[in-house]
This record gives sequence, structure tokens and C-alpha cells, in this order.
Amino acid sequence: MDGVGEPGRQPQEGREGAQGAQGESAHDVMGRPIWRLLLRGLGVYLPGWRTPETVLRVPGGAVGFGPPAFLDGDAGFGLQLPDRRKGLEPDREIYVRGRENPSFGIVVAGPAAAIGSRVVDAEVLMRFARRLTFEELFDTGDADSVPYAVRGARAVENVVFLDRAAGVGLCAEVEPVTRALHCPLYVRIGGPAERSVRAYAPNPDHVPNGAQGEHGPGTAYGAAYGADDQAVRSHS
Repeated sequence: MDGVGEPGRQPQEGREGAQGAQGESAHDVMGRPIWRLLLRGLGVYLPGWRTPETVLRVPGGAVGFGPPAFLDGDAGFGLQLPDRRKGLEPDREIYVRGRENPSFGIVVAGPAAAIGSRVVDAEVLMRFARRLTFEELFDTGDADSVPYAVRGARAVENVVFLDRAAGVGLCAEVEPVTRALHCPLYVRIGGPAERSVRAYAPNPDHVPNGAQGEHGPGTAYGAAYGADDQAVRSHS
């Protein structure tokens, strides 16, 4: 696991840093639904904060990357938390895109301790997100809501978690070809005086195989969460 970037190297930013030695074939997280979901989540839960226009690539000396975050190869980013707590109810917004085979995305905002694990990786975050989705879609007074809630939970493919108090965020997604889980984005949230958000992505050497589409970076991931993808359920 990589806890910090390599000293003495400068951050690689945005598309130029993403290309590196691999040129146009480099992995580009900014072209995928998880990036759009992150921007939507920041707009909902951090209005007035400057949203990131690019990503910093790590490892590579990107300033601000380090504890509580770590980088673990193909699994992407993770968080090591000092505490876990039961009974916390973070805010959340659930989005759906597509009609015939809908894909669900969820933005969760609140204390990271609510996830219930001191080590949060893609598998832990996705399991937590699917549980929240089921709880939101299930109506205790309507037994017919159970199949819909189950299908919705299983269809969650993108998760954004934001902890403004701790100044961190983590994003998880399902890779559409291999169905593997990974966290391609880590987020640093500045305080009220700074009101900025920095996003970090692994260098191409750290991304999973098969993530690139046939026609270039990101095309295998389909449409992003745009204006036509409405929140189907929210809790705050």
C-alpha cells in the first residue's frame, strides 16, 4: 500500500498527467460516470466550494495525498479511520441512469465512521452504499417494494462518500467489463476559509485491466450522470 506520494516528484495533473508515457491510451477517470456523480454530489452537499477541474495523479508527489488515505494497487484508494460508529444516519441522494438496464449511483454525505469499518476500501464502501439504497427504496408499508429495493441495491455501480468535517471523500465504482470493484478517486475537502476540493486518481500503472473503452478512455462506462438523471430518492 502506498500512503504518500514519492518525494521529490511533482504532481501530475489532469489529462496531460493521465496520458504520461502511454499517450492517448491512458486511463481517464474524468470521462466516466463516477466523475459526474462526484461533481453532482459536491454541488448538493458543498454548495459554494470550488469543484475540481482536474485530478492529481498519485503516487508521484501530489501535495495533500496521504493519511488517512492509502493506495492499494488495482483496488485503488482506501481510508484508514480512527473510529467506527453504529446508528449514524448520513445524508444521501440516489440517482438512476438508463431505462432498460438502469444503473444506480448514490452520493452519501456525513461522518465516515458511519460506514462501520476502520479500513474502508471499494468492497466495504459499495456494500454500505447498497445497504443504504435498499433501505431508501424499501417501503415498510408496501411488500411490493421489496423486489424493487433489491434490484436497486444490486444495480448500484457508482458511490461517492463525502465527509466534510474530516475533509475527505472516497469514490467507488463497478468496472463494467470485469465487474471488479475499485476506488478510482480520493477527495480532499478544504475548510470554510479555503472552500476548495482536490481530487486524486492513481497513475495509469495502478488502474485495473479492461477499464478503457474500445474507442478511447472512459467510453466503456456509458453515459455520465447528467441533467437527465434525476434523484430518485433522497434522505437528509
